[in-house]
Amino acid sequence: MSSISTYNFPTRIRFGPGARHELTAELTALGIQRVLIVTDKDVAQLPWFPELEASLTEFQSATFSGVWGNPVVSQVSAGVDAWQASGADGIVAVGGGAPMDVAKAIALMANHPGHLFDYEDGHSTRAIDQPIPPIVAIPTTAGTGSEVGRSAVISDDDTHAKKIVFDPQLLPKVVLADPELLLGLPAKITAATGMDALTHLIEAFLAKGFNPLCDGIALEGIHLVAQNLQACVDFARRLGAGERFDEATAAAHLAARGGMLNASMMGAIAFQKGLGVTHSCAHALSTVYDTHHGLANGIMLPAAMRFNLAAAPEQFLRMARVVKPEATDGQEFVDWIVGLSESIGVPTSLGALGVIPNSLDPLVAVAIKDGCHLLNPRPVTEKDFYAIYQDAF
Repeated sequence: MSSISTYNFPTRIRFGPGARHELTAELTALGIQRVLIVTDKDVAQLPWFPELEASLTEFQSATFSGVWGNPVVSQVSAGVDAWQASGADGIVAVGGGAPMDVAKAIALMANHPGHLFDYEDGHSTRAIDQPIPPIVAIPTTAGTGSEVGRSAVISDDDTHAKKIVFDPQLLPKVVLADPELLLGLPAKITAATGMDALTHLIEAFLAKGFNPLCDGIALEGIHLVAQNLQACVDFARRLGAGERFDEATAAAHLAARGGMLNASMMGAIAFQKGLGVTHSCAHALSTVYDTHHGLANGIMLPAAMRFNLAAAPEQFLRMARVVKPEATDGQEFVDWIVGLSESIGVPTSLGALGVIPNSLDPLVAVAIKDGCHLLNPRPVTEKDFYAIYQDAF
């Protein structure tokens, strides 16, 4: 019996160990004949990646691995050049959020004129009205969940300001969610991406508006993070120390990675409802300090939730009871976040990023303009942003 499951929410997902080996069959089913693989520099160096490339012998294929850090427009432009040079008719996006977002932006610009930011969500000056090539997504981290998202977040090369392009056609046609590809992730990356997924889930649940579908997904996703993130980090630490796992331990590690992979996708699905102040603070950190998005979310999450607690006590209690069934107060959920962060090694202070308490003006200037906080359960003023950042030291 196959250990790979299929579910559609909203895109078709093939989940389970070895799902990546179905790539050729999925490309054939989509009618793709010429493939551009889009990935980042680090993933391209992993031992299984040449095997993935070699599996495409019946296709004309090329690889673009010019993605690193927080993705910027110049990476997208280089990727479009690679797309045109390869004559591709489909994309395979392999990696975490950065290559996923770059792949979507390449697909958008493959047949659309002008500059990428001409198509910025909410500020577009051009219509997305041309065909967008199909994308098959193979995630290698459990954080952004971009493989099930309809948008791409790309930064300006000079200002680092983040821009969002959005269209339902950017949703990958198929996701091959293979937890085996996450087994070698270092502990720090596991922790940062895991906190990214958790932040998506929490902020989606708290976001203003009525969407019980997203609320239910968010709560189950929080449960999966509570069950699996600590274990994934612990396994990664043991592997990093040179320990070799027996069969039972290896199976437990694989199961935990699978739990986080699902939690990550659930976070991206749930935040269709909206996000909140944590993301506005984190986007400012990425803009001003070029901070990894997941790490920025992880550092800001406790302070942001302390700010939100009084505005949504019943929702915090519901989240608390997901991670601690006997909980009687929403504060217990905030305490759980703090304890988890400390246990998995996420920095607990902005000072770890080199931020100075009396130099918050650039951060606040970016955060107040970020749209995510508009759906926060508690309105956020400029003064509030200063207070939240101060609380994060």
